[in-house]
This record gives sequence, C-alpha cells and structure tokens, in this order.
Amino acid sequence: MQDNPKGAGDCHVPPTEAQDIRDQGVVLIHVLTRQPTLLTIPDLVREITAGSEDFAEGDAMERAVRDLTGVGLLMCPSGLAVPTPAALRFLKILYEGNC
Repeated sequence: MQDNPKGAGDCHVPPTEAQDIRDQGVVLIHVLTRQPTLLTIPDLVREITAGSEDFAEGDAMERAVRDLTGVGLLMCPSGLAVPTPAALRFLKILYEGNC
C-alpha cells in the first residue's frame, strides 16, 4: 500500500471541471480586457480560438459564456458578451487592490 497515492495533494477537481474553470477564466479575462469594446459571442469565440474551426474548442468557449452568465459575471443582451458590475468590480479589485 502506498503512503502517498498518485495525485495526493492535488486539488481533487475532475479534469473536465478543471478545464471548464480554465475556459471560464480565459473568456472572462478576454471580455474584461477588451472593455469597452463589445463583442458578439461568435466574434468572442473567434478571437479566443484564433479562428479555429475545431468544433470542440468553440463549443467549450460558448459553454464558458453560458456558465459565466449563469453565475452572474457576464450578460448577453442582444447576443453581446458584456461583463456585469460584479465582474467589473473584480477587475478593479485585481488592478487596484494590490497597490
């Protein structure tokens, strides 16, 4: 029996969930850094994936938009990806909270 099984000490997040969190971070940071430019969801996906035609890659980014909308960090009025006040506050905390 092993004292330290493989992966011990890891954050124990399933790989797909960890990838979803990374994708959400990529989308949120991209939307926040493009402020005040508003992007449609297809344009946002194209920018992030560098125009890749890979369905899985684009689908992952669209899922991230959906999940971020669900937790209140993005809004999508008229198909535009817009950060919510909570997301903008988060950005302010990141930039101004470390002075």
